[in-house]
Amino acid sequence: MNWQRYLPFLEWMPKYNGQTLRSDLSAGLTVGVMLVPQGMAYAMLAGLPPIYGLYGGLLPLVIYGLMGTSRQLSLGPVAVDALLILAGIGAVATPGGEEFIGLVILAGFVIGVLHILMGVFKMGFLVNFLSHPVIIGFTSAAAIIIAVSQFKYLFGFSIPRFEHSYETVAYAFQHIADIHWPSFIICVSGILLILIMRKISRALPGALLVTIIAIVVVAVFRLDHLGVKIVGDVPKGLPGFSLPEFGISRIMSVMPTVLTVAIIGVVESIGIAKVLEAKNKDTRVIPNQELLALGFSKVIGAIFQSLPTSASFTRSAVNDDAGAKTGMASIISALIIALTLLFLTSLFYYLPEAILASIVLVAVKGLFNIDEAVELWHHHRQDFLMMILTFVTTLALGIEEGVLFGVIFSLIMIIYRASKAHVAVLGRLPDTNYYRSIERFEKALRVKGMMIMRFDAQLFFGNIEYFKSTVYDLVDHSKEPLKAFVLDASCIEDVDSTGIHALEEIIDYLKDKGIQFQISGAIGPVRDILRKTGLLDKIGEENHFMYLQDAEEHFKEKINV
Repeated sequence: MNWQRYLPFLEWMPKYNGQTLRSDLSAGLTVGVMLVPQGMAYAMLAGLPPIYGLYGGLLPLVIYGLMGTSRQLSLGPVAVDALLILAGIGAVATPGGEEFIGLVILAGFVIGVLHILMGVFKMGFLVNFLSHPVIIGFTSAAAIIIAVSQFKYLFGFSIPRFEHSYETVAYAFQHIADIHWPSFIICVSGILLILIMRKISRALPGALLVTIIAIVVVAVFRLDHLGVKIVGDVPKGLPGFSLPEFGISRIMSVMPTVLTVAIIGVVESIGIAKVLEAKNKDTRVIPNQELLALGFSKVIGAIFQSLPTSASFTRSAVNDDAGAKTGMASIISALIIALTLLFLTSLFYYLPEAILASIVLVAVKGLFNIDEAVELWHHHRQDFLMMILTFVTTLALGIEEGVLFGVIFSLIMIIYRASKAHVAVLGRLPDTNYYRSIERFEKALRVKGMMIMRFDAQLFFGNIEYFKSTVYDLVDHSKEPLKAFVLDASCIEDVDSTGIHALEEIIDYLKDKGIQFQISGAIGPVRDILRKTGLLDKIGEENHFMYLQDAEEHFKEKINV
């Protein structure tokens, strides 16, 4: 067995040296420092005590560092997953309660098992059914929902839990007179300071520095006595081993959340890994191995009290910029979290919840992708429509419904595009053996009495009617009598049984009109299908050509005489 395939660290560890360690140490420390306040903020967003965000920065990072194929990807708690958890599991248990915490950890375990099964059975291709425009629409809507969910910390007063974000917005502004000004000022100040520090240097740990400043200010001026809500006691020490409480009813209650987080988490994580792969070109990202790495990180993380984790684009970018060369950078980040849990948790007592909200609000800014939306509008209107539909559906119906409809929209678009393949009538460029579309190339010349049509897709039940109607329309509306119709099959990679029957019908249809059917450029697998089904015999070997110029010469010599 090739162990390096399943444990990529066996490839880079033997070559490890001091220079690589220095690069990984710089990146690991930077991301670890960044992850401390972010992890706590995202845990709070998920409806969990902040400590669970720190647990999410331990073993999941170590496991991925050893098993992941991307050397710069940074795992940990992320905003979108946190929101999905709150929306899904918050519907069956009270956020923050013991039952809720247990269900979140169970969900993480089941998501991990699902990812492992997908990796074992090489089902990484399934992530392709959630298209990029759908992801843009979903994450943009999720950003708004996340921002709205932080209103209670921003404004400093209690807001009932509503099903839809617009209800939360309406309630907040109806009760705006109840705003708690110290909390509001802390949150807004935190946002501004983080943005300013980010402007100065991307590597500057703005969230951590703002967290430290806020703790000092609240502790010195005892702002908690003025109503500023603080985190309070944060348990000290590393998490213990504990299997989630299983049971069919419990598993079924979290399944909608499991499926949603599993889909979004994989798409985002592999997508980020691919971006880093294109930039660094040092390793090849293998989707099925990524599924195994993500799965084991969640399963092992869950039995040590971690919330579900995924890849963070922000932390991954920082990890890359800071010089990460191997998965050791993730392991070093986990070590920073471990040291924090062992020695520093008491320092978070006076951490105001409003500052954690400011960290979340700054983070969701990165979920909006206006530039890509504008590009879709200008160049890909169908994709833009799909993005808008997903965006509106997610905002109007909810997070899980948005993912479901996003998958449906993607499948509809796949089916639509497969059923409307590109078709071109070809002509020969003068003094060459090149055949091009007569619509795009004015100099492309057709031979009188002969029509060449290229079909740029497989022939299957989903596009057969379109294929047949296109052929019939071209023949029936030809400006000149035809003696031969040539199908350029160079772009047809497969033909199913429905396609075979359709070709038989077309051959008979053309024969009744006195037109000879010919085929050219069929690839090996398609020729095998035509031969096995007997269709090649019906076409006739003399009407089957490797090259279009051979078909044209045959027409001039044998047919058009």
